[in-house]
Amino acid sequence: MVTYKIYRKTSQLPSTWDNLPVKDVFLKSPFLKALEASSPNNITSYYVGVFKQDELVGIAIIQRVQMYLDDVFRDVSNSFLKQTGKQLVSLFVRGNALVIGNLMHTGQHGIYINSNKISQDDFLNIIQKAIDDLTVEIKEKFNKKIRIIAFKDYFEEDSIHQNKSYFESQNLYKIQVQPNMLFHVLDTWKTSLDYINNFNKKYKRRYKVARKKSANLTCKELDLNYISSNSDKLFTLYQNVSDNARVNSFKLPKNHFLCLKKNLKENFKVFGYFLNNELVGFYTLILNNKILETYFLGYNKALQRKHQLYLNMLFNMACFGIDNGFKTIVYARTAMEIKSSIGAKPHTMHVYLKHTNSFIANTVLKCIVKYMNPIRKWEERHPFNESI
Repeated sequence: MVTYKIYRKTSQLPSTWDNLPVKDVFLKSPFLKALEASSPNNITSYYVGVFKQDELVGIAIIQRVQMYLDDVFRDVSNSFLKQTGKQLVSLFVRGNALVIGNLMHTGQHGIYINSNKISQDDFLNIIQKAIDDLTVEIKEKFNKKIRIIAFKDYFEEDSIHQNKSYFESQNLYKIQVQPNMLFHVLDTWKTSLDYINNFNKKYKRRYKVARKKSANLTCKELDLNYISSNSDKLFTLYQNVSDNARVNSFKLPKNHFLCLKKNLKENFKVFGYFLNNELVGFYTLILNNKILETYFLGYNKALQRKHQLYLNMLFNMACFGIDNGFKTIVYARTAMEIKSSIGAKPHTMHVYLKHTNSFIANTVLKCIVKYMNPIRKWEERHPFNESI
């Protein structure tokens, strides 16, 4: 017999939760505790345990997301025409959504199935019951109707696509979104110097220019005490970048990086850039077993171009991954062209999505997704020698 239970607090999770053979730090209790203590104001997480004869055989993270115009579209300086377009889009997307996964990070970090114990089909059907329960609960408790349901983010080769019948029965439509930029470390790269030496002449020169422009900066890892004392400064730098995004469905609270450091400890890294002892930029990394996940960053916009802060961060992330034995570095789905210039490759991703209002056609929903997350045309760069 297959059953399920919805947990609303990480303190309620069963003791066997972290014993599952899942190699994803985003599904483990330390990260979930950090997220619970520092989620954006508009995101609430629920945790679903799937049991077979009382044995935990699968888990899912479901996030309730409250989406409103000011949260989704930050920049208010656009033209009247664009503002009108945003207002029209908000008529369809504002309100509550249930996202199976982690809206705050690119990738499939929402489900784990022990395929030796339960089929994917049985798992999805039981998760659907949890979705239905939460839909009713949110309506009764908050008087809010769930308008959008989404499963995110799946690579083309993910086994979930085999369950076409489930998604069709629930009117969930498969939609391609921006690719995830992955950096694959070659076996021949024993150190970051091997990586740099494989650049062709053009990109080796570009690397040297970037490093020269950052020569006056000092980059160092920030410890827990520094993060605690400078949360406001980190938040301001993060906000500089976040508010510049065309579309953004949340804003981190000021204590987010501190909570991650407290809970993930050495699996969460914060590196700061200093100019004359002043913090002018930072980036964060999550050590996810053999995968290095790039996370949020921030910088002083007035200094970004002069010191090529962003490009130097990308280089430093790659070098950290190589020097510490990671096989893959996840660069996520923004700024694809510049990320390809340091060696990352695009990998197609899909979401499954539906609007609960049956009058909103699939074509309308797809148009909204493309407006909010357009698949932009960009030129992939090839920075390495032809032998790579």
